Amino acid sequence: MREKGLPVTVADLDIVNPYFRTLDSEAVFREHGIKLICSKFANSNVDAPAMPKEVYNLIDSRTEYGVLDIGGDDRGALALGRYVPSIIEENDYEMLLVINKARPLTRNAADTVEVAYEMVKACGLPFTGIVNNTNLGPETTEEDVLSSIDYANEVSKTLGIPVKMTCCDEKLYEKLKDKAENLFPLSLQKLYYHLNS
Repeated sequence: MREKGLPVTVADLDIVNPYFRTLDSEAVFREHGIKLICSKFANSNVDAPAMPKEVYNLIDSRTEYGVLDIGGDDRGALALGRYVPSIIEENDYEMLLVINKARPLTRNAADTVEVAYEMVKACGLPFTGIVNNTNLGPETTEEDVLSSIDYANEVSKTLGIPVKMTCCDEKLYEKLKDKAENLFPLSLQKLYYHLNS
C-alpha cells in the first residue's frame, strides 16, 4: 500500500505474544514512511493490556489506511473488539486470518477453524479472507510451503472465505512462483531471539 503512495499506519494490538513484535521493525517502517502505533509497554517485560489513544484516531480516520496486528488467538482479538463498531460503521475493511500449519495449535484445518471462530466470537468482526503464512522462519523449505496449500484450501472451504495469498520467503519465490497461486514473497525481519546476536 505504501509503495502505491497510500498513507499507512501499522498498529500492534497483539498484547499476548512478546516474541514477534512490530516494534522490532520500527526502523524499517520509518524508512518506508509507515507510521507505527504500539503500546508504550512493548519491548518491556511489563504485562499491561493498555492500548494507545492513537489507535482510536486511526480507526476514526477516513484518509489513513490502518493495518492492525491483533495476534493469533481470541485473547488478542479482544483488543480489537473495542474498535469494531467504528470499523463496521466505515464498512471498508478486510479482516485477514493469517494461518500457519507449523504452529502447535493450528496444525490441521479443524483446529485452525476452531481458533478462527474463537477470534470472531471475541472481537465480533468476521474474517473476509485468508493469508497462508505457513513457515518455520528461516528454516522454511519449498516443500513446507507447497504442503500447506491443501490445508489452506480446506480452511477456506470450511469458513467460506478465499485464500488471498500464500506467503513465502523471497529466497524461495523463484522456485515456487509457478507452483502456487497468489504467491506473495516476504522479506524476513530479524526475530526477537536473534536481535542480540
